[in-house]
Amino acid sequence: MKRVIIADSNMLIRTGLHSILRQFDDLEVLGEASSEVQLLQMMDSFQTDVTLVDFASKGFSIDVVSKILRKNPQVKIVAITGEQSGITIVNALRAGVTSYIKKDCDVHEIVESIRETASGGRFFCGQILETIRQESIDVNDLDIQELNCEPVVISEREIEIITMIAEGYTNNEIAEKLFLSPHTVNTHRKNIMQKLGVNNTAAIVMYAVKAQLVSPNKFLFSPLST
Repeated sequence: MKRVIIADSNMLIRTGLHSILRQFDDLEVLGEASSEVQLLQMMDSFQTDVTLVDFASKGFSIDVVSKILRKNPQVKIVAITGEQSGITIVNALRAGVTSYIKKDCDVHEIVESIRETASGGRFFCGQILETIRQESIDVNDLDIQELNCEPVVISEREIEIITMIAEGYTNNEIAEKLFLSPHTVNTHRKNIMQKLGVNNTAAIVMYAVKAQLVSPNKFLFSPLST
């Protein structure tokens, strides 16, 4: 069970997220915070795995991230905001945000971001990655401890998708088999490529072979697509 606190000044957003998350048996919402002060009080009262927070909403600031981590260095933070500039996203990551999604992401992306972050991974929705790339910001060059000092974490879901990509499945076929939306699969694909530092399908396949996720014999008579 992954324990979550939702923090946002907008009651409709909090209620909507709570309603979504309680549909999943492996997620437990411990509480909702409408302000930074209330959130920090909850951090003292509950042992949470993930805090889902819009640090840009009224009553919050980017400073809440460092305050949360001072209270509980083990907690993981998923930022969920509206439209943001690349530099705002970068500053949030530097402050200690683990994963970053947007409020208009689909349900599966929101749920996957919590699951993967709670499991020790990082999750960036496709829109966030695109914003960073458009502004020519390399996430791997940021001064973030998790990125610079720890090995890249490939989640179980990402391993599934890497394997299926290497086996020749399309995004739509992967989505159907894993009961995800094609958009969520595409987001996973972008995250995988960013984590592996690659930019085409052939490189993902080579990783799958080296990691012994698939047999190299499968590709002896088949050209790799790019």
